[in-house]
Amino acid sequence: MPSIDENPDRLYYTIGEVADMFSVNASLIRFWEKEFDAIRPTKNKKGNRLFTPADIKIFKTIHHLVKERGFTLEGARQHMREKKKMPEDTTAVIEKLKAIRQALVKLKATL
Repeated sequence: MPSIDENPDRLYYTIGEVADMFSVNASLIRFWEKEFDAIRPTKNKKGNRLFTPADIKIFKTIHHLVKERGFTLEGARQHMREKKKMPEDTTAVIEKLKAIRQALVKLKATL
């Protein structure tokens, strides 16, 4: 999963920074923005998109569903609607489980 700058003081991220976080083109970020109503970046005076940490979490979910699990965009939208009914900590649990799995794979390789 892409690494995300966990700087709590950071209020906004540019589209280029978001694209780099997920190793995708900025055009894909713009496309996902249009396809998912939950993402509503603010724009500065020049019209540049500025994404909040909340937007980054949504992108993280979309990236996981579409790129890693192979969902279609409609399937990802549906899953995210259903996910609103689930506890918010689900994403955090998934990340912890992935980290544990990586540690176990490394441990297995050393044995």
